[in-house]
Amino acid sequence: MAGAGAALIASTVSARTPKPKESGLISSHDALGLADLVRRKQVSPSELLEAAIERAEAMNPRFNFLAQKHYDYGRAAIARGLPQGPFTGVPWLLKDLNTYIAGEVTGQGSRLYAGYRPTVTSELVRRHERAGLVIFGKTTTPEFGLTATTESKATGLTRNPWNPDHIAGGSSGGAAAAVAAGVIPAAHATDGGGSIRIPASCCGLFGLKPSRGRVPMGPLRTEGWGGLSCHHAVTHSVRDSAALLDATQGLEPGSRYVAPTPERPYLEEVGRAPGKLRIALMVSPPAGSPVDPECIAATRAAAKLCESLGHSVEEAAPKLDVAALGQAAFVMMGASVANDLDARSKAIGVPLGPDVVEAVTMMFHDVGAKFTAMDWVKANNTFQEAAVTMAQFMDKYDLILSPVLASPPLTLGTIGLSPPDIQTWIRNITPFAAFTGLYNQTGQPSMSVPLAMSASGLPIGIMFSARYGDEATLFRLAGQLEQAAQWAGRRPAIA
Repeated sequence: MAGAGAALIASTVSARTPKPKESGLISSHDALGLADLVRRKQVSPSELLEAAIERAEAMNPRFNFLAQKHYDYGRAAIARGLPQGPFTGVPWLLKDLNTYIAGEVTGQGSRLYAGYRPTVTSELVRRHERAGLVIFGKTTTPEFGLTATTESKATGLTRNPWNPDHIAGGSSGGAAAAVAAGVIPAAHATDGGGSIRIPASCCGLFGLKPSRGRVPMGPLRTEGWGGLSCHHAVTHSVRDSAALLDATQGLEPGSRYVAPTPERPYLEEVGRAPGKLRIALMVSPPAGSPVDPECIAATRAAAKLCESLGHSVEEAAPKLDVAALGQAAFVMMGASVANDLDARSKAIGVPLGPDVVEAVTMMFHDVGAKFTAMDWVKANNTFQEAAVTMAQFMDKYDLILSPVLASPPLTLGTIGLSPPDIQTWIRNITPFAAFTGLYNQTGQPSMSVPLAMSASGLPIGIMFSARYGDEATLFRLAGQLEQAAQWAGRRPAIA
């Protein structure tokens, strides 16, 4: 609907069923494209919101990506009047993990947080809303984001729209499933060990993990898991990712560090020529675990594509103490999880146990509670040493090219947080997500690019990682690859 008709509808917040044209707008435009339609009054924010709600209600029973429904919150935001920003009127979903709207339920993927209503609103959420985004729900996550699939006893199994027997990835699997299912063109996501890039790879999306300190995480805390975790989004288009980062990046009050100020808006980088990049090709993970031949072949094909675009590619990898890094990550995650679980248990008077906490989560708690302050300092020092090693390695290279994952998306039930035994879970997850965590440990930006498909029809993401603070180079290359590979029309075959 266009013209005066849309202008009339813009003042309403009715829950009427959208016309077919309205429902199709979301799947045929990226977020910036939708915002442009709103700006030109060819569609209203209410129409877009109701279309997204209608699609969510239709798709969620099939793929299970909604943890919380904030439909009336979104309608009320439109009724109050939206700010003018780059995404005014675009429907938006938050991840249901450490991302808060005061008074609205946040579940953290855990039965222990059932009914939890924070008293603060996250700084990132404020920036989302200042950009004009209309929040109408939160997406599923595994308990506390602790695994690479989105399966939990709190919210059930999140399924991959490309094949519902397979994982959507984690821990931002709900976000990726919602975008892949055509509910919205982009969604908020977080990444503490690969949780943006893994679901982007599994669901055929673009997913960029920013540099440490680029995007706010407060106000309750300004870093997560000792600096491993960060926030951004999964998107269909590269330009949406860039514009979202423009709208959200920058120092927040109280933060102990901030990533370097970009030279220009990231959206401008998407169309800029990257020049001749020096790319290190790394097809084996740092720990040396096996990689599926399809993922190796897809990565080598990406290397050839880069060479055809004028870039220089050679096989090379940094020399790192992988065992020390793995132990350091376990210390940071375990101690953080133990602290959060104990605080929540005390606050609500509910003892920890299998009725409220999953088996792997409890393992993190029990081990993490035994770590000392010296263990934490040693872990932090290990990460700093690795960051220096990587910086020295990248004096010679602009980017590192690798698979995102060691195989195409796994079947559901393989790496959930309630396995038959903990050792089974460790054996399954360690090799699968062996590439991504390094860049959380060093703080570098890293992206999953949807360049490949498996023979069975499942997406395979390719990872490019840059120097700390250099998202600009990633966006330039991603824009070039998007033009060369033309992945925009590749969507799962769902009604």
